[in-house]
Amino acid sequence: MMKAMKLVWNVVSSLILAVIVAMAVLLVGVRLIGLRPFVVLSGSMEPAYHVGSMIYVKSMDPNDIKVGDPITFVMNEDLDVATHRVIEIDAENQHFYTKGDANDVADGSPVHFNNLVGKPVFTIPYLGYVSDWITNPPGMYIAITGAVIYLILMFLPDVLAKAEEADRRAEEKKKEKAAK
Repeated sequence: MMKAMKLVWNVVSSLILAVIVAMAVLLVGVRLIGLRPFVVLSGSMEPAYHVGSMIYVKSMDPNDIKVGDPITFVMNEDLDVATHRVIEIDAENQHFYTKGDANDVADGSPVHFNNLVGKPVFTIPYLGYVSDWITNPPGMYIAITGAVIYLILMFLPDVLAKAEEADRRAEEKKKEKAAK
């Protein structure tokens, strides 16, 4: 019975660890290969980028952007970021004119080349919800608590096995003394 429980625990803990590693790679590790993840917060680019998706943006030279490309850019002094499609390029004044796929009209102001963050290369649906949840309370507290509990449970079987072994040795010594 104990071996079956150990096997189940090993499988479950391995799956949990695999999920944690995958999430870490998708949320943070992609930065090592030059991608920046962003959460899609509005439906302005539906159906290309759904609300709650995570988009991965690669830095690009503004001269490599073409009409029809989606771009991610800084919108204002508050450093809000948006992703919209380029509908016109004014190379002389270094401006992109953009429009959200789901919007009826073009954006009100052009995007200067300096405000270009990059071009989205791929998206993962729903991952943005997870990212947003674990980076803001109460999800952050729940995730941290879960990680601590997971670490404790990872070491608990070894601690219990050592305690059981120590109890067994103490019992054997007690029996040896009683036999003398």
